Amino acid sequence: MGDQKESLRKITTTLALKNDEITNFICCLKQSLENLEGNSSRVQEDLETEFSSLHSVLDELKDSMVTRIKQERASHTYELQSQLSACSKALESSEELLEVANQTLCSSEADDFTQVTSSVTMAPAFRLSLKAKASDSMSHMMVDFTQEREMLQAIKFLPVPATPEILVSECQVCDNTVTVQWALPEPDTKIDHYDLEHRRTNYEGPPRAREDYPWMVVEGIRETEYTLTGLRFDTRYMTFRVKACNKAVAGEFSELVTLETHAFLFKLDAGSSHQNLKVEDLSVEWDSCGGKIIQDIRKDKNRTNQSPMHSPARTAMNSPKRVPSARVGRDRFTAESYTVLGDTFIDAGQQYWEVRFDKESKAFAVGLALRNLGRFDQLGKSNASWCIHLNNWLHQSLTAKHNNKARTLDCPIPDRIGVYCNYEEGALSFYNARTKTLMHTFRTKFTQPVIPAFSVWNGSFSVQTGLQVPSVVQSGQRKNSGTSSSNASLT
Repeated sequence: MGDQKESLRKITTTLALKNDEITNFICCLKQSLENLEGNSSRVQEDLETEFSSLHSVLDELKDSMVTRIKQERASHTYELQSQLSACSKALESSEELLEVANQTLCSSEADDFTQVTSSVTMAPAFRLSLKAKASDSMSHMMVDFTQEREMLQAIKFLPVPATPEILVSECQVCDNTVTVQWALPEPDTKIDHYDLEHRRTNYEGPPRAREDYPWMVVEGIRETEYTLTGLRFDTRYMTFRVKACNKAVAGEFSELVTLETHAFLFKLDAGSSHQNLKVEDLSVEWDSCGGKIIQDIRKDKNRTNQSPMHSPARTAMNSPKRVPSARVGRDRFTAESYTVLGDTFIDAGQQYWEVRFDKESKAFAVGLALRNLGRFDQLGKSNASWCIHLNNWLHQSLTAKHNNKARTLDCPIPDRIGVYCNYEEGALSFYNARTKTLMHTFRTKFTQPVIPAFSVWNGSFSVQTGLQVPSVVQSGQRKNSGTSSSNASLT
């Protein structure tokens, strides 16, 4: 008896669940019927609107053509009536002259002959053209709507547009821009526009159930290609899809296409930066009180093992803007080495990044350093770093520095510098980031990984990463490979 009850209970539960599913399905069907009624009314209204618009166009065209016919008739009527009036007057004048001439012929006075002869010679009839100035035909105003009628008879409901195909071989990724091209299987004159969607990703394969970045949409594209500009490539790839749209409906999205967006990405190592440098994400500002604040925090930590919730120590430790460092506190840059490094080493390939700095900074430097750069070393003062250095202390100067040797650069000081590194070629070049004008090139042989390095005193700067090597820089590097400045030229 107990087993039968349990079996009945299971069947009852299953039936109850099924009833819930049926109830939900009924609600969906009712909603679909309601939606169908509304959608049918909407498309019928749209159809009536389109036909009313078509009728309006035809009525306007008819009125315009009827007006043209009336104008043509009035013009011809005026020309023919004018010519008829002139002919009637000439005929009347000729009859009068003929009567006078006959009377003169019967006269014997010689003076009358001369005067009458002159009048007859100047008769208006001799100057009159007997060719009609206007035709009575109106056949040039006739119309033939055979083709238009066939077009109207061929009007059908708009079909769903075909699915485009992204032409991977025609797509381009360079200079932090991406150009995407696509094509339809067959030409379709009913296409109104295309919608392109793109999404950043670090995965080359098919999309995952949960992606880290949302789709970004570009709507209303009229051509079969589109270029995205001003991008920051902070992921390894970008995924694209496109769909065609006519006036009524959009088609299916194309197959996903993933393009590689290689660029050099790094953050600033706040954990090893000088205590007087306030590092926030990719921005750095020199703070004269930085060292004192850290010392006060250390004193507070020595007094108690647990900091109050809102104390400077706890705030500093929990700050989300601080990037954890692989170095310990004793390896911080100190003394007059107001330095901060990137957190990513370069050991292969060509890399490029830019830095915008305050031109009023008392001192600023940007370049590369080896991993063994000493905590007391200033950039360019040892053989472990190469840099361009701006000095605003006594007089403004811009110099290239390495191994405690310097060379003054004879070029305008930009507000943004581009840094290019070709690890295999041992090239480190600095550019005016706005004009891409070469400022200086170090040529050496890198025997170990290098890392972006920055220094600032009484000033600030911000770094822009996720940039590809500009095409003009690559082209200039090939041209200047044998003529650029080198370490040996520093004095």
